Amino acid sequence: MNCSLPVSVPNWLRAGLLILLVGLAASTGRAQTPLQLPFFEDFSTAAGYPGLDRPSQDRWQSGSGVYINNTMAVNHPTVGVASFDGLNANGRPYVQNNQLAQGYTDTLASRSINLSGLAVSDSVYLSFYWQSRGLGEAPDPGDSLTVQFLNSSGTWQTVWRVEGGAPSNNFTQTFIPIRSAVYMHNAFAFRFRSYGRESGPFDTWNIDYIYLNKSRTVGDRFVRDVAVRQALTPFLRRYTAMPLSQYVVNPTAETADSVRTDINNLFNNFNFTTFRFTVRDEVSGQLVQDSPQTNSVLIPSLSSQRKAARPLPVTSFGTSTSAVLRYTVNLLTTDDQNPSIPGVNLRQNDTLSARAALADYYAYDDGTWEYGAQVGPRERWAVRFVVNKADVLAGFRACIVPFRTNQSGQSFSMFVYSNANGRPGTAIYQQSFSTQYPSTRNGFVDFTFTKGVAVSDTFYLGYQQTTSSDTTIFRLGFDKNSPFGNQLFYNGGATWEQNLSSSALSLNGAFMIRPVMGGKVDTTPTAAEPEQLETLAVYPNPTSGQIRWDNPRINQIDVISSSGRLIQRIEPGRGQQSADLSQLPDGLYLLRLMSAQQTVTQKVLIQH
Repeated sequence: MNCSLPVSVPNWLRAGLLILLVGLAASTGRAQTPLQLPFFEDFSTAAGYPGLDRPSQDRWQSGSGVYINNTMAVNHPTVGVASFDGLNANGRPYVQNNQLAQGYTDTLASRSINLSGLAVSDSVYLSFYWQSRGLGEAPDPGDSLTVQFLNSSGTWQTVWRVEGGAPSNNFTQTFIPIRSAVYMHNAFAFRFRSYGRESGPFDTWNIDYIYLNKSRTVGDRFVRDVAVRQALTPFLRRYTAMPLSQYVVNPTAETADSVRTDINNLFNNFNFTTFRFTVRDEVSGQLVQDSPQTNSVLIPSLSSQRKAARPLPVTSFGTSTSAVLRYTVNLLTTDDQNPSIPGVNLRQNDTLSARAALADYYAYDDGTWEYGAQVGPRERWAVRFVVNKADVLAGFRACIVPFRTNQSGQSFSMFVYSNANGRPGTAIYQQSFSTQYPSTRNGFVDFTFTKGVAVSDTFYLGYQQTTSSDTTIFRLGFDKNSPFGNQLFYNGGATWEQNLSSSALSLNGAFMIRPVMGGKVDTTPTAAEPEQLETLAVYPNPTSGQIRWDNPRINQIDVISSSGRLIQRIEPGRGQQSADLSQLPDGLYLLRLMSAQQTVTQKVLIQH
């Protein structure tokens, strides 16, 4: 770097500029220090929680939109994969309000790797495992996953490509030889790129176990590595999280009989393993369980094996009002002895953990969604919850997935139902809310009821879409890994049906909606509520001007401009359930819908 300065520059400025240039050179040198072979990544060290679900900058360039997780793949080699789809790093679509937009979506690019001094005869190979779909949305024909190499001229060149259209639950291992001298330089890099729909979590690819080194062959497929793999099952028997005040009523009944996972042997020879199961309260720091398995168990070559541990009920929390139980399986292997990949400690993929929150809410999900589930016009879903003692429902938390179009501000209705012979009964509370998106992928938004709802024994928390257009239907995060699908109930118009009770209703998983407990009951005297609250809504939306509604109790509709000005007031006559707004210009309007019991505001888009 030439740091010489013109003679005409003043001495004080010359000194300052020299210091600045030297500092920049030093920092640039650090940022561009190339990695040395071998390069290995199996994504096992990422936690998968918000803020910790991105590629490590020790090996990868920053700015990637890929999602590091252990829930999106099926039958992956080891714990942790990188998932590619149409969402960026913050969980937002690359393109919103253009449902069919196609283009390059996620990119995962390595840092510079030093291949200088190597020749084609050094037999350098890049290998990795890949999967189409997993638990995500299947890539279509024309969608693709590509691998590109950076040559000595700074140009990315495609060296491998696979198209969508053939989803699989298996991972395929691919070897790519580096057989050109244009890649043998000290700033070599490689990258994965996905191409597909840019408007949501579409066209999912998963990759894992990336390995670049010299002195390899296409037969170099077996690594002396036994690793943990599938996410741990819930610590709790009936939930993934529950209020501490409800858990302590009967810890034994609320603790699962076993926590399960599986391990995977990637070597073409058998091995022996043991493991240790621990539980630690992250709030107090107390280790509440330490259970080593002392008997070595044989795992055959190239096979997986189930593992199970028995969690013990936790009975002592002192004066704490919450706890977070982190339960961990630590597989004890000899992967660090005579390693297949010199310089890489493969014990890094031998530990797997999960959390059971004992706070102020119930949950059936593991904190990660695999897809966004929609509710059609006038359809209803409800989720069953059973409390150990009487409590007060204060509101709920929901993970709403950005999908196709931006539905921020769109109205939806939440209901609390009583229990009627194991199904949702009378609606004891109803309130409308405006759609809000979380700031991160898998994040939640808090929604608070205007008054607490007293519940006991069994209650149901349900929601209903208040618009009829597909472009305005929001998607609630859906955890496909949850074992609690039988707690969901569906109503398509007349009756409630339990999920998983028939082949026609067979959703495996759970909605990411969490009732928040510990509220306060409103003691202000009120008139008796109607036995059944009904949704106030108009449709279609968007509309060319004609609107309709199903609820005959609507007695007034105020049409309000985006600036807040009252434009028109409609007072429906007996039997009237439609109105004409075609005289209004195109634009977004607020409709204030009123009945004797409630008032709801709905956004409506008029498009002629």
